[in-house]
Amino acid sequence: MHSSLRRSLLLLNTEFATALFAAVLLSLSASAQNLKGDEALSKVLIEGEAWQTVAEGYKFTDAACGDDAGNFYFADVAAGTSIVRIDLAGLVASVVTNTPRISGLKFGPDGRLYACTQSPKKQVVAFELPSGHMTVLAEDVQPNDLVVTRHGHVYFTETGKGQVTVITKDGQMRAAAKGILAPNGIGLSPDHGTLAVSEYTGTNVWLFRIDADGGLSAGDRNMELRTPVGTTRSEGDGMAVDSQGRYYVTSALGIQMFDSTGRLGGVIARPQAKGTVSCAFAGAGRSYLYVCSSDKVFRRKIQSH
Repeated sequence: MHSSLRRSLLLLNTEFATALFAAVLLSLSASAQNLKGDEALSKVLIEGEAWQTVAEGYKFTDAACGDDAGNFYFADVAAGTSIVRIDLAGLVASVVTNTPRISGLKFGPDGRLYACTQSPKKQVVAFELPSGHMTVLAEDVQPNDLVVTRHGHVYFTETGKGQVTVITKDGQMRAAAKGILAPNGIGLSPDHGTLAVSEYTGTNVWLFRIDADGGLSAGDRNMELRTPVGTTRSEGDGMAVDSQGRYYVTSALGIQMFDSTGRLGGVIARPQAKGTVSCAFAGAGRSYLYVCSSDKVFRRKIQSH
């Protein structure tokens, strides 16, 4: 065979083998991809499941909070007077009465229910259950929402001051982070090593590393909240974090879901055309996302927890 013809045939065989190998790799790669997105809402929402009304007739519900057993707690920040619980059977009842007006609730590792109060005084307090005995932890503050770590550090947003304040486990209070635009909602990563803070008049959710002494470091704008057309106000508010480290942030558009790296997975529509200001996981197996929305409380079964 002529040498030039042999070279041509060898070249064709090599090109064919290369193309075949590339096609196989492409096929394997496509089968391994999550074609619905890394953290798409299809991983969270359940087809056929919709928002259910679980409590109504209030002025302005807020302070969404769940306990380890799956009970859900909230307060009517406009009317005040009590902390309300919805148990696993759906029974709605006040568990603490004659309370101040409350805008934030979270359980601590000591079993107490910590709260931000708005009236008659702005304070951070803790309630013992079932007695309802209240202990004041901080006065002369402007608390909006709060979290309590498993180590006993209490962090709360002071929206007007643009800062996050900490009450350390030994009772010392100090500013932990400043320079945040109207900080509002606040949440903890599953390992309690990261603190997230949403901006109400801005578009950012900040992440901070929680240090052993209760300080916050390595703060940065990590998530970008979507806003309604024509405004730069996201109205980022209360948030919940699931066991996979996904952040669910209430906002003017709905509940915006981000993965643990800060990528937006999607926006869950609000249950009604009214403000949706806080959310928490509760119910059997903590498999429901509960939200406080103006005069009502809703829940929706999801598959992420």
